[in-house]
This record gives sequence, structure tokens and C-alpha cells, in this order.
Amino acid sequence: MFYWFLLPLAGSVHAFNLFRYITFRAGGACLTALIISFWLGPRIIRKLKAMQRHGQPIRSDGPERHLIEKKGTPTMGGVLILLALGLSVLLWGDLGNGFVWATLFVTFGYGAVGFADDFLKLTRRNTKGVSGRVRLLSESVIGLIAAVWMISLMPAGFADDLALPLFKSLMIPFGILFPFVGLFVMMGAANAVNFTDGLDGLATVPTMIAAAVFSLIAYLVGNKIFAGYLELHFVPGVGELAVFLSALIGAGLGFLWFNAPPAAVFMGDTGSLSLGGALGAVAVATKSEIVLAIVGGLFVVETVSVIVQVFWYKRTGRRVFLMAPLHHHFEKKGWAEPTIVIRFWIISMILGLVGLATLKIR
Repeated sequence: MFYWFLLPLAGSVHAFNLFRYITFRAGGACLTALIISFWLGPRIIRKLKAMQRHGQPIRSDGPERHLIEKKGTPTMGGVLILLALGLSVLLWGDLGNGFVWATLFVTFGYGAVGFADDFLKLTRRNTKGVSGRVRLLSESVIGLIAAVWMISLMPAGFADDLALPLFKSLMIPFGILFPFVGLFVMMGAANAVNFTDGLDGLATVPTMIAAAVFSLIAYLVGNKIFAGYLELHFVPGVGELAVFLSALIGAGLGFLWFNAPPAAVFMGDTGSLSLGGALGAVAVATKSEIVLAIVGGLFVVETVSVIVQVFWYKRTGRRVFLMAPLHHHFEKKGWAEPTIVIRFWIISMILGLVGLATLKIR
């Protein structure tokens, strides 16, 4: 909105030239989302507490201390993230950019699915929300629409190709099947972040780390000069997603203020599905789908731990881990929650650096 209304004034007021620059608007978006989070946070938490007398339903088969320490904490705090993110993007983003709208569509679409899931869990007072079939179908429709939308915005030469990060020019052509690749990336990222969201702050910081990495990737891929120098595929207009991701970081920081142990609110599926979907959408838009698997490696490991646990238990009746996802395994082994969270953050930072390194060696 600022971009549309203030940029035309650049001819008469030189300072408004700043709104031409993605970097300036990205910084403004981050700070604005943070301020909105600080302002809205206490109000939203009070409202959620009033609506949820008993807080988020806690799994009876989970770590025993959760039944005591986390009982009564309200969920659906993802609403705070979505409001801060959405308002900031509307203020600082170029609203004529299709990639921005497609990414917002995925973020808020998956957020709506998560909201419905959280709402049903609260009203039914158990950990079963939207049925698996309905949830996967909803995520599939949203992801497929977004993938087709993004492909229509890309140059025809590689719009339906999958880029390999360790090879400079090699692309795998999927043709008309590529929307399903994009769908898989978005759904996979959304549910991977959802699996990881089990401890205070555990999913929030790795998401912000991934967002920071992809903010740089979006800026480079969307800049013809930088993309050419680094031998990256140039996607016109995708640099605007750096503003979106910066707003996501600001919203994440604001949420973390209230989610820091002991958490005053949980993000719930409302937050985890929307954040994961946002990362997946940006990965598809920047043609960096496999890089997301590296940068978000923590989310991948958490998801694989669940798959392995379920598969092996059904096959043998025995468990590989004391409990899945993986962070619960370490809880069962006696690790303190802050120890698990901070060590997982460190792993995410390392993987983020590895993901960035792939840009140079493509």
C-alpha cells in the first residue's frame, strides 16, 4: 500500500525513492509486524483465554510433565502471527505482484485449515480435530491452485522444471505434472512444521531462520544481475517475496515474545500449518524446492521420525523411538525442554548456512 501511494511522490519528495527498494520495505515490514504483534498480542491472548477455559487439549500419551506444565495454556495463537504478517505485507508489499498474492493465498488458506482443526479440538475437548481426509483434501486443493498460479507467473523456459541445487544448469522437467510437485512441497512443509511444533519456541525460531535464508534467496533470484552472477535462474518479480518473508520474521519474533517458556499461548495448527505453507510456497516460487529440504532439514527429520515410528510399529509392534516426533523422544530420555529447543535451534542455523552455501556451488 505504501508502495502504491508513496512511490508516485518520489518525483517531488526525494526521500520517497526509498520505497523503490525491496531492502528498505523488507526492513519496514519486519519492524511493522513486530510492533503489531506487541500491540495485538496481549489483547488476543486475553480473548483466547476467555474463549478457552481449559486451554489446549493435551495428549494423554505424551510426556507426563505436559499434563501439568502446559495445561490451561490457550492455543490458536497463530491468529496473532497471521494478523501481524498480513497487515505488514499489505502496508509494505507491492500489491500488484502476483507472487505476493499467491503466497498469501497459501499462508491464509492453510491457516484457515489449521484454525478449523484447532477449533474442533477445543469444542470436542480432545486432540482429534478435522478428519485426516478432509484436511489433506483441503491442503491439496489450496496447494494445487497456488502451484498453477505461480507457474503462470514464471518464465516459460523453466516454469515446470525442478531445479537441482548442486548442479548449475541441470533441471528436471515435469511438464504438466509440476503443479503436483509444488503441491507436495507446500503440503509437506506445512505438515512438517506442524509435527515440529511441540515445545515452546521449537518451531518458531527454525521457521524464522528458514525465512531469513529464503528472503535472501528470493532477493537474489528476483534480481537479474545477482542471479546472473551466481548462475541462478532469474524469476522476475519474485524478489518481492523478501518483503513477505521479512514480515514473517517480524511476526515470528513478536509471537516468540509471548511463546517463550513458560508459554502464554501456543500457535496451534493455525500457526504451524500457515508458516509451513508459506515456506513451501516461497520455495516453489523461487525454484528452490530442494533447498528448502536442506534449510528446513530439522522439519524433515521430525517428519521422518513420525513416519518411521508409525511404519515400524505397525509392522513389528515395537517402537523405534520412545515417542515421536523426535523432540518427544529426547523429552522421554530426560532432556530438559530448553536443552532440546536450543540445540534444535543450533541445528537449524547450521542447516540454514548449508542451504545458503548451495547457492554458490550450483
